[in-house]
Amino acid sequence: MSGWRSAALAAGFAAACAGDPMTPASDTHPPVVATDYRDLVYTTVPRALHLDLYVPAGTAPAPVIVWVHGGGWQSGDKSLGAQHPALRQRGRGYAVASVEYRLSGEAIFPAQIADCKAAIRWLRANAARYRLDPQRIAAWGSSAGGHLVALLGTSAGVGSLEDPAQGHARESSAVRAVVDWYGPTDFLRMDPSHLLAGSPESRLLGCTVTECPERVALANPISYVDRADPAFLIQHGSADPVVNLRQSELMHSALTAAGVPSTLTVLPGAGHGGGEFTAASNVALIEAFLDRYLR
Repeated sequence: MSGWRSAALAAGFAAACAGDPMTPASDTHPPVVATDYRDLVYTTVPRALHLDLYVPAGTAPAPVIVWVHGGGWQSGDKSLGAQHPALRQRGRGYAVASVEYRLSGEAIFPAQIADCKAAIRWLRANAARYRLDPQRIAAWGSSAGGHLVALLGTSAGVGSLEDPAQGHARESSAVRAVVDWYGPTDFLRMDPSHLLAGSPESRLLGCTVTECPERVALANPISYVDRADPAFLIQHGSADPVVNLRQSELMHSALTAAGVPSTLTVLPGAGHGGGEFTAASNVALIEAFLDRYLR
């Protein structure tokens, strides 16, 4: 994983701040109230893609949580309800960015991870105007989004998963921490229904999982694990009927073997999402993790 490039980041911020119509009306009197920026365009390649940015009250640069939605890579969107556990972190001083990415019905992998990486580069390039801290970015996602944030964590600097034509190529797409909610990792080691031609994983890859192991490896976040990866908090339900717990165990084992700080929390009796994940006691664990690595 590539290191932080402070000088390059600073230069990128200065260049990016010129002439953007999304710039708030006044930088002389910055807002002190929480501010929503909806449908910001973070790239126009191959089409306009958007993110929603929720900035906390205050004037100091805020650490950023990037939320990546689930939906089997084939459905879902970036909208967040007021009680979403990621969005609620704005009240604790975090900015939250919820990202749109191309679904598998539009483009096959690696389009999805390339989009997420482009969004992070855009956030860094525009950090100064939205009062974000470019050095403190975490990624959090569920299910298919958990898979994508795990890739964000392990594949910084991997050129085959990044499209510089989407903009801000000099910026880093690395993140400082990852919260992975029940994301798949090694598609070849999933339950049999995921190996069929019509499975979400096969649709994502554009080939039947069992017939294209090289593409499975390309999409597997474990393929890129090394000791420089950021800290991970992985959470999975013991009774998940969609993504078997083994997928998170494989991810956690690879990270710990490489010396990467990783915690695997197994929620007893929990399925593929549900109230166990959003319970106050569990969210408190996530908040403590984010505070440890982003504060």
